[in-house]
Amino acid sequence: MDENAPLKLILTWDITPEHEQEYFEFVIREYIPGIQRLGCELSDAWATVFGVKPQINLSLVLPNATKARELMLSEEWAALTNRLQDFIQNYTLKVVYAKTNFQL
Repeated sequence: MDENAPLKLILTWDITPEHEQEYFEFVIREYIPGIQRLGCELSDAWATVFGVKPQINLSLVLPNATKARELMLSEEWAALTNRLQDFIQNYTLKVVYAKTNFQL
């Protein structure tokens, strides 16, 4: 692994139907600003309208593996992720080398 290469965190999930309003309020007011304060650059945000794919696909770019490790081990990241879990299901996280095009 190239420790200096930019990495992309690809997060996917489905919103639990009974929590849609609270989910959107949390994501707009707390989650997105929180992950940006932690040094993540929001690369992509997609919502699946039709099909059986995850409903939400979010990509975050970090400058290198060290920053990615620091982020994922931080209390702030854990708090944001744990709070997000109140509104979602089927959460996945994948770490890949960042490319400029859309990645799954």
